[in-house]
Amino acid sequence: MGWFNYYGLTVMAVIMIPNIIYAVKHKNGESTYHNKAVELLEQIGRYGCFAFMIFNIPHTYFNFWFNYTLIVYLAVIGSLCLSYLIFWAICWNRNDKLKAFSLSIIPSCIFLFGGIVLASIPLIFFSVLFAVCHIFISYKNSF
Repeated sequence: MGWFNYYGLTVMAVIMIPNIIYAVKHKNGESTYHNKAVELLEQIGRYGCFAFMIFNIPHTYFNFWFNYTLIVYLAVIGSLCLSYLIFWAICWNRNDKLKAFSLSIIPSCIFLFGGIVLASIPLIFFSVLFAVCHIFISYKNSF
């Protein structure tokens, strides 16, 4: 895999589609928890994950590091994306802990797994930052 990750771009498109549709249909949002520092860190983590899922910066990632890694990468991330879409369908009109946790843990796992399998230092860093903040904010908003 070179500097551009087509698979990562596809993953980003798949997980963003339900988010964009939901945002258009629910313009006023549902966020009740407001902590500027945590929200800023979440956004930094989110956009860092977006960038490093798609772009591989030389000398910051070490590519697939075992045999058949591409197959494992596609199978696991594909399964996580499918489960993310299923949870979106199940939880579309809900506002409970199932929705909060499933729709925050699954994308965190996608980013973290992608970073580990690609041995991408920035993606691992931003995915951990995103996961901690996103899951925390989702938990706080689920009450």
